[in-house]
Formats: sequence, C-alpha cells, structure tokens
Amino acid sequence: MLKEITAEIRKEHNRRWFTDDYIELIVWIDQEAVISGFQLCYDVKNIERAFTWTKARGFTHVRVDEGEENATRNSTPILVPAGLFPVHEILEQFLARSAEIDARIRSFVVYKLNEYSGQI
Repeated sequence: MLKEITAEIRKEHNRRWFTDDYIELIVWIDQEAVISGFQLCYDVKNIERAFTWTKARGFTHVRVDEGEENATRNSTPILVPAGLFPVHEILEQFLARSAEIDARIRSFVVYKLNEYSGQI
C-alpha cells in the first residue's frame, strides 16, 4: 500500500512522494496548488521504469539503467527508452495500492493513465 514520505524534500518544487515495494509516485504541485506533473515509477525492486507526465512535456516512459553490476565500476544511473508502457497493468496496480493516498492526487493520476491509454 502506498504511504506518503513526509520527510523534508528539496524546496524548489512543492512535491509529494508516495512509495511501497512496487511503486513510487512523486507529484509536483505548482504555486496555485494545481498538479503540474507526476512520475510513477514501477517495478522498483527489479527493472525500474518511470512513467512521467508534465504540463510542459506530456507523457514519457523510460527505464532506469543502473549501470554495471560491479559496485566499484558502477556508473551513475541513466534513463533510457523503455518501449511500450503497460498502462492497463500499471493502472490496476496503482488502483490496488493507492486507496489510502490523497483522493485528489489519486484521481488525477488515474485520469492521466486513462487519458494515455486512449492514445495508444
């Protein structure tokens, strides 16, 4: 179940951050208290991918490449194209895991996932 991380985060953006063992959700909120973007990371323990929506750029889907397995030679993680976003599977996971988060945020993310599914 997604739980909010309430520790102080960088102050340049008003953000809210929710996490569990499969999903991380970061939501950016602008000066007028409007959601200006979010990043939904999934399969965070295995092959982490990130689905992002922002007002400025729309939708993106990337995979986190952790670099080399050897810790002494490990590169900085980078984002690489992730291919097709499994929107229906992730929507199902999100709905099951997000029942306890802020209803406005939950509804917004669900709306955007449904909007994306209508585009593919």
